[in-house]
Amino acid sequence: MSMARVIARWVDDSLESPFAVDLTIENGMVSGPSLAFGCIDYDGTRRPFVLDETGRVDFGGGFFWICDLRQAIMRVGVTFRMDFGQGDEGIYKIVKIAMPGSKA
Repeated sequence: MSMARVIARWVDDSLESPFAVDLTIENGMVSGPSLAFGCIDYDGTRRPFVLDETGRVDFGGGFFWICDLRQAIMRVGVTFRMDFGQGDEGIYKIVKIAMPGSKA
């Protein structure tokens, strides 16, 4: 089991809304139900969030999205779905997985 920062980009526009979250990974999958913390650059503003065990990306104040990242294989190139609400969704692709302290 190891901690990692997973960085993903929106497939429709890789420069828009980069997504980063710190997770515990075991055997190539997100392990355990613990909360994960991350940040997304959304509308030009960095917005921190908490990712819970159900896949809820909670920004606080009742604002949240739902994603299936916890069910994805943790490997560069793998995609996952983000539900923005009101029938709007997007696909994100994992572009980097960095271990704490690494420079790669």
